[in-house]
Amino acid sequence: MKISTELISSLRSRTGAGVLDCKEALEACGGDIEKAIEYLRKKGIAQAAKKAERVTAQGVIDAYIHPGERLGVLVEVNCETDFVARNQEFRRFVRDIAMQIAATDPQAISREDLPKDKIEQEKRIYEEQLAGTNKPKEVIEKIIQGKLEKYFNDVCLLEQPFVKIPEKTVGDYLKEQIAKFGENIRIKRFARFKIGEE
Repeated sequence: MKISTELISSLRSRTGAGVLDCKEALEACGGDIEKAIEYLRKKGIAQAAKKAERVTAQGVIDAYIHPGERLGVLVEVNCETDFVARNQEFRRFVRDIAMQIAATDPQAISREDLPKDKIEQEKRIYEEQLAGTNKPKEVIEKIIQGKLEKYFNDVCLLEQPFVKIPEKTVGDYLKEQIAKFGENIRIKRFARFKIGEE
């Protein structure tokens, strides 16, 4: 099937992908632009995993102050190049992350960043809750693991549902940005301030 230049151009404007990638996606999907968008998304997310080890020495620090000025967030998001750091879409992504932090109050970026003693403390609480239930040990362990997963989803930024599109996680949203910009992006650190909190 011959893919028209107009179709490639239309796909490029909708995805920001390169000409050859758009042509390949359209050929693979029989010229169906919606399927081609999905094809590029999947390919990009797979490539994003490979980019995760690359150095991120550029980026931006953004501040979000919630209306009423009683809650504010500072967040640092790194990327590989100054070109991406200055891009308005990248900056919108950083702002989305700052707003996510304001709305959901995560304790860490990922589960690896949580203090081990905090995780152990949660486990002990679940064990105490299940003590005396007469359930087999392996069942109790599964229940505890399930509760821990829920805990990670609540307190780890990358595992939280993204507030603007709850069917995807913040981690999924981040991978989409890595795929879109073609370079590694890392949420490095954040601080959330609320009036009256220590």
